[in-house]
Amino acid sequence: MITRSSGFSLIELLVVIAIIGVLSSVGLIAYNGYVDGTKQTSAKNMMQQISLGQSDYLSSFGEYFFTLDGGAACTIDENNGEGATSTEINSELFSGGQIITPETGWDMCIESGSGGYLIKATDGESKLTLDQNGTWGDDF
Repeated sequence: MITRSSGFSLIELLVVIAIIGVLSSVGLIAYNGYVDGTKQTSAKNMMQQISLGQSDYLSSFGEYFFTLDGGAACTIDENNGEGATSTEINSELFSGGQIITPETGWDMCIESGSGGYLIKATDGESKLTLDQNGTWGDDF
């Protein structure tokens, strides 16, 4: 007597679930890398806007803006884009405009660099720097 199966066996279902699990984990890793890359690009764009703001500030006041008096080495007040140094940059360079926003999660400060300024940025994990010559760095 021949019996016919009208469905899938348990082994077949487990194999399909395992394949779906592997594919979804690979996709999640790729997506997280994409999100991290776009956040870093967003921070670089903000830093370039700050650099342009520094040029305007220099034209208006004859000196660069620093988050600490005299351009001393700055420590970033981290608060997901709402730290004191980020708020100060928004108010001084952009007349209160929201260039550094809480949605990005990056905080920034500006200190005196070799002959100009150094913009520092962090999101708690990554670190970026940009100097007045447009030279990028990834640590401070």
